[in-house]
Amino acid sequence: MEKLVLEGGIPLKGTIRVSGAKNSAVALIPATILASSPVTLEGVPSISDVQTLCDLLEEIGGQVEMSDEKIIIDPSNMVAMPLPSGKVKKLRASYYLMGAMLGRFKQAVIGLPGGCYLGPRPIDQHIKGFEALGAKVTNEQGAIYLRAEELKGARIYLDVVSVGATINIMLAAVLANGRTVIENAAKEPEIVDVATLLTSMGAKIKGAGTDVIRIDGVESLSGCTHTIIPDRIEAGTYTILAAATVQEGDSVVVDNVIPHHLESLIAKMREMNIQIDTNDDQIIVTGTSKVLKAVDIKTLVYPGFPTDLQQPFSVLLTKANGTAVITDTIYGARFKHIDELRRMSATIKVEGSTAIISGPAPLQGGRVKASDLRAGAALVIAGLIADGKTELTGLEHVDRGYEDLVEKLVGLGANVWRVQLTQQEVEQLKNA
Repeated sequence: MEKLVLEGGIPLKGTIRVSGAKNSAVALIPATILASSPVTLEGVPSISDVQTLCDLLEEIGGQVEMSDEKIIIDPSNMVAMPLPSGKVKKLRASYYLMGAMLGRFKQAVIGLPGGCYLGPRPIDQHIKGFEALGAKVTNEQGAIYLRAEELKGARIYLDVVSVGATINIMLAAVLANGRTVIENAAKEPEIVDVATLLTSMGAKIKGAGTDVIRIDGVESLSGCTHTIIPDRIEAGTYTILAAATVQEGDSVVVDNVIPHHLESLIAKMREMNIQIDTNDDQIIVTGTSKVLKAVDIKTLVYPGFPTDLQQPFSVLLTKANGTAVITDTIYGARFKHIDELRRMSATIKVEGSTAIISGPAPLQGGRVKASDLRAGAALVIAGLIADGKTELTGLEHVDRGYEDLVEKLVGLGANVWRVQLTQQEVEQLKNA
């Protein structure tokens, strides 16, 4: 086990490049199961979630070659092998194996997914979709069993806008007989990315990116080459980090971005008096003498403010003048990082699904622990702006979503490094 040591208070500047989208990659990799020949994915982030999914595909007979942000997956010899436990429990996105394996094999056995605990995140909408397509779904000894004689297109209305359910139903429906219509579908860019891959494989999909998606089932899908979109959450994290650390007159360029995907964040940051400029594939944050102004945010489904960015954004708000209110309507329990920020002298209180931040509150370095992926990103930013050194544990969460984090931060001038934990520190963490 390792910890990340961050020396705070160093102004950052330069260019930082964003990797391929984690939330796309974890759906695109299972989607390759549906093809009859090799699929090449380019721009794949080198993160632990990607490695876990590739390992799972190899468990069911897939051949996987990984090199320099490219993965070639040959699904031709895959079989419907049960995956009731093991690596499946490491990440929530393993549920995409359900839709993909059901679509190809008309059966699947998948353990209940793991990943970051952010409060209840049921998969009832996924199951509703699978059942509408003709599958029988049962929960047996902690695993989901899916079986179907055949899959038939259906009209499916999602009671809750869900990215996972929208994608999973798409995966199951592309090889079904007839037309499937998903109503109240999620609109996230990652859904468009998955639809683009499936279309390149031969699927017939219309409406991805809107709230109604129509899928006409086809008999088979073939291999193709697909480039993953840039990670909008990583881009947003580094944009927030830049605003928190850049000095007057200096700039941080966040490269390989689709600025349109971050309009809600950019608007809020401009409201705070942060100078942000964009071009085709970059966001430029320039330091000014303007006083940061507190703003309120409410997380919403895309294109609203992303729940994945409220934790990093909360750190930026500790530098702002006034009182800010963050309301998370997506995951009301997504405030586990607040206790850690309080350890660093932040003035924040939590009331239900709302956090109230009073600033400015200069942060002090300390020992903190990441409880989930985006909490880890928030604490990295906190460590970079705090007075003194910060030691961050729980890096296994951060490694799930941020490729080459240390190298990228060092490239901006940060003084950060990884250190192996002592046995005593490991025991203290276990007993905490």
